[in-house]
Amino acid sequence: MKEKTIVADIDRSRYDFRFEEDESSFLGSGLTAQIINEISQEKGDPDWMRELRLHSLDIYNKTEMVNWGPSIDELDVDKIITYIRQKSRMNTDWNDVPEDIKKTFENLGIPQAERESLAGVGAQYDSELVYHNVRKEVAQSGVVYTDLENAMHDERYAEMIKSHFMKLVPPTDHKFAALHGAVWSGGSFVYVPKGVRLEIPLQSYFRLNAKGAGQFEHTLIILEEDSYLHFIEGCSAPKYYEAGLHAGCVELYVGKNATLRYSTIENWSKNMYNLNTKRALVSEGGKIEWVSGSFGSHVSYLYPMSILNGEGARAEFTGITFAGEGQNLDTGAKMVHNAPNTSSYMNTKSISKSGGVSTFRSAVVVKENAHGSKSAVSCESLMLDSISRSDTIPAMDIRTKYADIGHEAKIGRISDESVFYLMSRGISEQEARAMIVRGFADNVSKELPLEYAMEMNNLIGLEMQGSIG
Repeated sequence: MKEKTIVADIDRSRYDFRFEEDESSFLGSGLTAQIINEISQEKGDPDWMRELRLHSLDIYNKTEMVNWGPSIDELDVDKIITYIRQKSRMNTDWNDVPEDIKKTFENLGIPQAERESLAGVGAQYDSELVYHNVRKEVAQSGVVYTDLENAMHDERYAEMIKSHFMKLVPPTDHKFAALHGAVWSGGSFVYVPKGVRLEIPLQSYFRLNAKGAGQFEHTLIILEEDSYLHFIEGCSAPKYYEAGLHAGCVELYVGKNATLRYSTIENWSKNMYNLNTKRALVSEGGKIEWVSGSFGSHVSYLYPMSILNGEGARAEFTGITFAGEGQNLDTGAKMVHNAPNTSSYMNTKSISKSGGVSTFRSAVVVKENAHGSKSAVSCESLMLDSISRSDTIPAMDIRTKYADIGHEAKIGRISDESVFYLMSRGISEQEARAMIVRGFADNVSKELPLEYAMEMNNLIGLEMQGSIG
């Protein structure tokens, strides 16, 4: 029997299962003012949101398609289904979630994770949040964790959302930010009051089930002074043979001396275009910690940005990317130093095999008034064969001489000597290579929540099958 040699042959049933959709729930593909108004009416948008959607559509139509990264020529946005009605509205009781959707999230382990280790969970299925719940003691501390659309209609939070929504990532930022502004749906709203330190994480999981659809969730998190939050984001989709699109948006506001840790594992199927935008604004003495694992999608453009806006603000980005056959993953981070004595650090690992392409793209900007600032960038790439590719594209714009800036990059392959050494100890060649890859990724996996570190190791194991033979 011939040994499996491609990733597509491997059993990915944990992610590739799917349920048939009722196409009558689709609003239709394409981008027109009529569809935007239908989405807005379906949501019961306030006037300002409906106007923002239509303004974003106008910007989208006038903005050129991005052309500086991996090709997205095969993505026809006019054929993407932008909105899918759900069978029921958002629930806070798991028993009220429709059965097929419940089975989806049970297969992904979400209810179990909520019971064992989470302070609150949100679950999005296609275009809508279907479940949101937070522990009673967390809510009593003043923490708000709910779906963004309901919060937008709550008089306690309506003005806060209006004053923050798409202010960090305006529709003019790029074409897919404008697309998001026009068709966004679902997502979470988190507010942590002054002095509250939430030691147990919150988690949102985004599942795209429908064929040929897009997911456009919006996550808005606001931390007041001296607060702490760890927010975990997971994403997946089953495999189809036509393009899907993820163009979500994450806006994070970190208050004075507050700390936000934002962990993500993206395991989209390999027909997906992941064109997500994430950005954080960090006040004096505050800190943002990004932990990112990118394993899926056909093409990714993903560069979380940290704007260090107050003196002593800090940012750290820790990421790992695994590009296999048919994948071109263009990822990295951006750091903007807007104030004195700010600091940033990027530490990334990328792995490519079977012709996969990994590109690390970073940007460090230090403004004239950001004297005493420090930034260090470290990226390492591991190629598992001779047909894969890895590139590093750093950009640095330093406008003061009173700054300490460093960049280090390493690219290499698994050495035959290392493999031979492990094989001489009775380990198979395939497991030896997988061990070397896991060791290479170890400092990143240590930063992930336990269940996600285990998932990352499982994914590496899956991808390594077929890397020889």
